[in-house]
Amino acid sequence: MRIITRETLKSFWEEYPDCEQSLLAWYKVAKKAKWLNFNEMKSQFGSCKIVGSDRVVFKIKRNKYRLIVKITFVNQIIWIRFIGTHQRSNKIDAKTI
Repeated sequence: MRIITRETLKSFWEEYPDCEQSLLAWYKVAKKAKWLNFNEMKSQFGSCKIVGSDRVVFKIKRNKYRLIVKITFVNQIIWIRFIGTHQRSNKIDAKTI
């Protein structure tokens, strides 16, 4: 998968250093992946949740943080749409962000 953009993750873990290893682990797995559908993704990230038609929510660091991405399986692209605390993620609409 092509991930747009790692810099978003880096900026976040610079502000919240306790999630750096969790985000790097997610990034390494996602970058190597060649998922064709949500079920294949779910087999590697069991706690991820699909929201709407193309958004996926990942729990980071035991759900202290949430990562929301837009994914296109056909084109093998992941766009990072949001990374933030669990509390802050509750204030946004994951389907449209």
